[in-house]
This record gives sequence, structure tokens and C-alpha cells, in this order.
Amino acid sequence: MALLHYPVYNKNLDIVVSSITTLDIHDIARIVRTYSLGKFYIVTPLKSQMELIKRLFRHWTDGYGALYNPTRKEALLKTDVVKSLEDVIKEVEGFHGKRPLLIATDAKRFPGSISYDKMIYSLSKKNQYILLFGTAWGIEKSIVTGTDFILEPIMGIDDYNHLPVRGAVAITLDRLFGRRNSHASESA
Repeated sequence: MALLHYPVYNKNLDIVVSSITTLDIHDIARIVRTYSLGKFYIVTPLKSQMELIKRLFRHWTDGYGALYNPTRKEALLKTDVVKSLEDVIKEVEGFHGKRPLLIATDAKRFPGSISYDKMIYSLSKKNQYILLFGTAWGIEKSIVTGTDFILEPIMGIDDYNHLPVRGAVAITLDRLFGRRNSHASESA
């Protein structure tokens, strides 16, 4: 899974680099670890932001934080910060020997968006993939439309649709990888 801080839009639809939020890092790393997705990549081209994240990693994986909260350490050990989406793709391709499928998420509906049920079926074919989430006001359009799949947006009851990225990650991962009918199998 990759959390893109660039290229993303601001509210005026300018392409920007969004700021790192340390709560996103902690929470999303734990969500990704809960669903055993492998690695969580944080994408930012800003050296100062990369240094901040690496300092946070050191605290929670080698420093006092590692002793204080070993489960957070476990989640952050599977987290990395890289400069670009292409770096993520190259690393995953290097691990598995083939280019991974890219799956974009967005709060807007794009032509050809795929339902969660259909995406679950595609994922069951054991392909390597990277789920892309954006910060700020969403991933730049050419990145989204250049992916292999675009998930349909998460919709609530009315037209309001501006989830925090941590919430969107949790909902998406549960829809795609959460256990289904666990209570039914327990009573059988």
C-alpha cells in the first residue's frame, strides 16, 4: 500500500506536495499490519519530510518507543518512506519479478471504477498489487487514470464525501481483506 503526498491536489486543484501527518503514519501502519498487507510506503519528495518520518521510525523501532509500544514497532518495521511512486513500483517489482498492478482510490467516481466485490475477485488471482491512497484533495488525475483499477468511492448516506485518509484506508482494507461471516462459521 502507498500513501501519496505527491502528486496530489490542494483545494484549488493545484498540484502540490502535502504535509506528512504523523498520526496517519502510526494509524495506517497499524491498519496495514492488521490486514497483513506486507509493506506500507509513504511517498514524499521532500527531504525534510523524509527526515521527519525516519526520525519517527527510529523512535518507535529503536528508541524508547520500541520498548513502550512493541505492537507499534512491529507495524512500523513494515513501513518505509520513498521519494516517488515509481520507487515503490520498482521495489515491489524487484521483490516479485514482475510489475505490480496499481489500484487507485479516490473520493470521486471515475469512468470504469470497479466495485469492491469485483476487486476482491481480481485480488483472489494472487497478482502483486499496490493500493494507492492520496492525501490532501486526492491523487493527481493522470496517476489515477493510469492505474490498472480504480476503486469506486466510499459513499455514506448523503452527498458529503470527505473522509480522512486513515478512515478511508480502514474502510477500504476491511472491505477488501476483512473476514466475512466469521460469526456464521463460529456457530456452525
